[in-house]
Amino acid sequence: MSHEVDNWLRWLPKWRPGTHRSRTRLCRRCFGSPIIAAAGLSTDVPHAVQHALSMRMKLIIDSAVDDYTDRNLPLLRREIRLSEERKAHRPYRPGEGLPPEVTGLELDPEPEPGQPYLFTLGELASETAAELAPPPPEPLSEPEKEAIRAEVKLADQYAKQIGRRVCVELVQHRDRIEKAVGDIVEPQIAQLLADLDRELDSPLWPGF
Repeated sequence: MSHEVDNWLRWLPKWRPGTHRSRTRLCRRCFGSPIIAAAGLSTDVPHAVQHALSMRMKLIIDSAVDDYTDRNLPLLRREIRLSEERKAHRPYRPGEGLPPEVTGLELDPEPEPGQPYLFTLGELASETAAELAPPPPEPLSEPEKEAIRAEVKLADQYAKQIGRRVCVELVQHRDRIEKAVGDIVEPQIAQLLADLDRELDSPLWPGF
């Protein structure tokens, strides 16, 4: 936990406020996240700052769940392995191999009216995956499906348990997280607002 918080703190000085058009879709990982609340980042903090920490905490949770699955859930482990083997056949995977700070973000910007895309990264990845997809695996029997559902439920329960532990531990780091936001993020936001205020007061804007 301390290691991943340290990594986030080292990344934070690289963050800059976005000046492009904001997104209208909420990030399902960050919106209402107990991890974000435990870190003290749920109010008046840019989403990119929240998301970078959230994904680093996800690394911890995923690693613990993977280890639990490998040791205790053989059917689910087999299905995950088969799924990974199928994914390995895809020649183009734009969402993989990204740093944690941008993992899970939308790859394509939202479309603007009257400005159609020639293609999107998501469409391109889907098309290449469909062209080179290996044959589907043999269908599972009903008993096998029930057994896998039971193992998935166990994995979900374990993930929630680890998530609660992460939140408890993250509270211990809240002071240094909030200090970093105050020292690095808030001055940049204040400067951005000041620049915007000066632009609105400019004589080049008639009627103001």
